[in-house]
Amino acid sequence: MERRIVPVLRDCPARLVPTGDPIRIQKGAFVTLTQRLGGNYTVIVNGNMARVDGADADALGFAPEVLEFEPRPDGRVDPDQVRTALGSVYDPEIPVSIVDLGLVYGCDVAPDGRVSIRMTLTAPGCGMGPVLVEDVRRRVSQVPNVRDVAVELVFDPPWSRDMMTEEAQLELG
Repeated sequence: MERRIVPVLRDCPARLVPTGDPIRIQKGAFVTLTQRLGGNYTVIVNGNMARVDGADADALGFAPEVLEFEPRPDGRVDPDQVRTALGSVYDPEIPVSIVDLGLVYGCDVAPDGRVSIRMTLTAPGCGMGPVLVEDVRRRVSQVPNVRDVAVELVFDPPWSRDMMTEEAQLELG
């Protein structure tokens, strides 16, 4: 996506990257849109990178983007919907989903609606951890019948580019 400057049409909640700290972008401010993927928007505001949720896309002049899933008739969590939710989480700086990057090591769905996710980061000191973990929790929580989402960051085995899908490797060159 080409960077472009957009006006903020209403006060808008966002999270600073990489800390995940909440901020409020004021109506009338101008932000530089750097990425629009997975229903999230990465912007530069006052020299800081921030993440705007797709539900607040109207503040940036776009239609709101919300994950919607059909509940299973048996009242259980659909593991395919959990995988879809995980695939909608993108690194704010890299235009590839965390699934295609190979950052998700495992996902377990318990019969009681608890979802446990094991994931890693591209490097142990990567500052994106809080933002990505919160995005995973928020997105997976939108799947019907999910009661709780536990995300565990693990670093064994260490992540490497070999863990990316072929499509991700091609995208990133």
